[in-house]
Amino acid sequence: MYAIIESCGRQYKVSEGDVVYFEKLNSEEGKSVSFDNVVLVSNEGKVEVGAPYVKGVKVEGKVVAHGKGKKILVYKYKAKKNYRRTQGHRQPYTKVEITKIKVGK
Repeated sequence: MYAIIESCGRQYKVSEGDVVYFEKLNSEEGKSVSFDNVVLVSNEGKVEVGAPYVKGVKVEGKVVAHGKGKKILVYKYKAKKNYRRTQGHRQPYTKVEITKIKVGK
């Protein structure tokens, strides 16, 4: 059984027991999180697609940790003008373990 959920402007394919890295969520570590925006559910060969979301389906997870991703370097450069700027960025994330996919009708 798996589901495709929408969170933080992106879509993620999840199943029970998966560990997924979302963009920063406003939840404390150890708390549970539920995702209502389920786009697709596959349960024992039956695929149910929402328009835009599947009704009665929730995905629950537990916040494991918060952190920052790898640093990326942003480099600006203008030729022949002696203009160079370097800037670093680390995107914050939330590590979530998916505990249950509830399919209720």
